[in-house]
Amino acid sequence: MAVKLRQPRVTGEIAAGILLGPSFLGSVAPGVTGWLFPHGVLPMFNGLAQFGLVLFMFGVGQELASMRLRGAAPRAVLISQSSLFVPFAAGVVVALPLMDDYLVPGVPPVAFVLFVGCALSITAFPVLARILSDLGISRTRPGQLSLFAAAVGDGGSWLMLSAILSLAHGTDLTSVLGKALVVIAVTVLFVGPLRRLMLRWPERGDTPSTPVVTLLLVVAVAASATLTAALGIHQLIGALLVGLVWPHGHRKASAAAAPLASTAKTVLLPFFFLGFGLSVDLHSLHLGGGAGLALLALLAVATAGKVFGPGLSARLTGLPWSESLTLGILLNARGLTELVVLQIGYEAHLINKEMLGLLTIVALATTVMTTPLLKLTGTLREPSPPTDPEVRASAVTVGQS
Repeated sequence: MAVKLRQPRVTGEIAAGILLGPSFLGSVAPGVTGWLFPHGVLPMFNGLAQFGLVLFMFGVGQELASMRLRGAAPRAVLISQSSLFVPFAAGVVVALPLMDDYLVPGVPPVAFVLFVGCALSITAFPVLARILSDLGISRTRPGQLSLFAAAVGDGGSWLMLSAILSLAHGTDLTSVLGKALVVIAVTVLFVGPLRRLMLRWPERGDTPSTPVVTLLLVVAVAASATLTAALGIHQLIGALLVGLVWPHGHRKASAAAAPLASTAKTVLLPFFFLGFGLSVDLHSLHLGGGAGLALLALLAVATAGKVFGPGLSARLTGLPWSESLTLGILLNARGLTELVVLQIGYEAHLINKEMLGLLTIVALATTVMTTPLLKLTGTLREPSPPTDPEVRASAVTVGQS
């Protein structure tokens, strides 16, 4: 149904997960919900969801590693930074007056406002790649610039989230700086010596068969996720780092990684959406009065920060107004990545159930509005080759993988 409405498939998957939860089925037929999802089964769903997220983040790391920027490309760098920091700053500002109603007791106020800013600054890189591929605009200049900006923003958002989690669980500055140094050290280890070691992998020779390499890769992803979790960094960062160092373009390495991406997206991630839908109760939200105003403020700030922040930066670097607006609209799609971040924040008690519901609506609305807004700007036409020589993404068809 989502595809028929020219929406990415992930939009339909998210909607299905919420409809199966207390937002709809749980309120209409609670007995049916209890029969479908007994308490003994829910931990199994959560385990499969976490495994799917780890493999999914490995795929995101692979996609980030495949991005290539030719030349200095100041335009792409400026757009990517404004895409991250403008909506982040706007989210921090809008979160300040919401603390009285939505701050969880015991959570440092600075951690709450920074988390809201982080959630509103996200662009879902995999969802954006899927939208570009589905709509046939991957090879346009706004399409390639938005893909690069989303890739950089995704990496920055995950590092920012790790710092916020550290701040929430250790409010002293020494602890936060210590965690930051650990993140830097682990990242340097992976993208430095480990990456150089992996690049020496021979293309031919006495190497293990593809199923064995796939098995070893799964073990490496799980071990890296366990390592970063033990160091106080979120386990998804470990999986992301493995994706960054895994050889891109290597025949056997690519063959071993391909089934992981397919399994994560088509088999395991639906368990995440199911578990997320079961934990979100939109029916309990009373949008009259304060909650309704909070939702409108969050949605307006999230949309304006993403559309006009990078859009104005693109215009200042010489892009026409039409392409600049298209770029901002594309970067406004949040989807899966924000839902993952929201679930992490909720499990860490950075936000309560009401704020989780409000930000979920924002994530869904900003993803669904992408295609209609692109139609209004006249972007949905036959794709043309990119005219900007500065930006060349080697993975413009990554949404098809």
